[in-house]
Amino acid sequence: MNKFNYKKLSALVMGGLMTVSMSATAFAAESMDITLAEAVDLALKNNNVVKQSAAGYDQAFWQYHKARRASAPVFSWSSTAARMGGTYFKESTTLGDHNNFVNTLSASMPLYTGGRLEANIAAARLQMNAANLSLENAKQGIKQRTTAQYFNTLRCRNQIGVYKESVNTATEHLKNVNAQYSVGTVAKTDVLASEVQLSQSQQNLVSAENDYSVAVATLNQIIGTPIDTQLQLKDDLDYRHYDLSLEECTRVALDNRPDGLAADYAVEAAKEQVKAAKSGYRPTINAQISQGWGADRPFKEDSSNTSSMWNAGISVNWNFWDNNQTRADVEAAKAQVATAEAAAAETKSTIGLEVQTALLNISAAEKNIGTASKAVEHAVEDYKISQVRYAAGVGTNLEVMNAQDKLTDARNRYYNALYQYNVNKAALDKAMGLMVDLDVADYQAELEKLSAK
Repeated sequence: MNKFNYKKLSALVMGGLMTVSMSATAFAAESMDITLAEAVDLALKNNNVVKQSAAGYDQAFWQYHKARRASAPVFSWSSTAARMGGTYFKESTTLGDHNNFVNTLSASMPLYTGGRLEANIAAARLQMNAANLSLENAKQGIKQRTTAQYFNTLRCRNQIGVYKESVNTATEHLKNVNAQYSVGTVAKTDVLASEVQLSQSQQNLVSAENDYSVAVATLNQIIGTPIDTQLQLKDDLDYRHYDLSLEECTRVALDNRPDGLAADYAVEAAKEQVKAAKSGYRPTINAQISQGWGADRPFKEDSSNTSSMWNAGISVNWNFWDNNQTRADVEAAKAQVATAEAAAAETKSTIGLEVQTALLNISAAEKNIGTASKAVEHAVEDYKISQVRYAAGVGTNLEVMNAQDKLTDARNRYYNALYQYNVNKAALDKAMGLMVDLDVADYQAELEKLSAK
């Protein structure tokens, strides 16, 4: 690149940077107050994972629609146009070389397919129900993800408050140390150590503010708002006791988890495909009717040169020997049933594990909330005592700084315990399949009917 082009490019880049800077100043990021419930609603409307699952349900719906229509009559029209000639026409007819146009209107309808159409319809309906359950599962997953990120953002916001308090505390302590140093009661090393302590607190605050900005941007991405939107979260991290047994939660999960029900529907759909494969052993019967017209001009009758023909009847086709192709289809369909059953069993096992894990995590977080709360009280008292001892000349600066670090750590542990409790409560809600939009009771009832057959 020559010098002229380099300078030109540099000017363009600098101009672009100035434009971006001016634009950022002129168009500040929007601010929005938002509650947890509002964040979940936005995520359910805007998140692409939900949109993908909704499109999957639409696809399954139209596949079911297609399967149902396969048993209805099919009407078709065909047309051919040709120029005909040769010795046959010259010697055997009076036509000679001529044009020939043929139009045929026909209708056909399957009367018996050996159970294939019925099985395909049943399988498509089951797959459509499974897709709807999968959509509900996706919504529950997005609700959990949104809730977890909302609480994570609250945790990051609380950490900012903790580190701001740490900076204020370190600043006040440095003032006291400087005052004592000026009158010769403490050494210069105390001043230097306190300055280092303040610097570390300021760095921790910068990191906390950055973590909060990242958390807000992530929450924006989940709920579908512009990535630079300044969200003002209206809820707080709190603690409410959750009193349910493992047996109760597991029972609710196995009855209501949409992915568990969807796995059962996949098993039933696979069984219907076995029936469809077995139809290859049986004959198929179709009804047909057609009407055809032929002339030397398209779509025009000619009294001397127009012919027509119609036919109506039933056709039977039976592949009584297909070199075991049907058997192979049946065995493959049975293998698919086994695959679906194993997948359903694994899903149920995973559901039980998720419920137990969430309950154990809730219990641990609940205990940590209590111990962390007491730790904060003790750390506050210890810090006050260390300050008094230092001011009286019987304590050291190191004791004060250690007490300050322990106080900051205790406050962070308390907010982390609150965060873990609320996040694992959301995980338990998801593990139990708590409804978002779809009431799964009807789907459960239909499965019970199928299993009773």
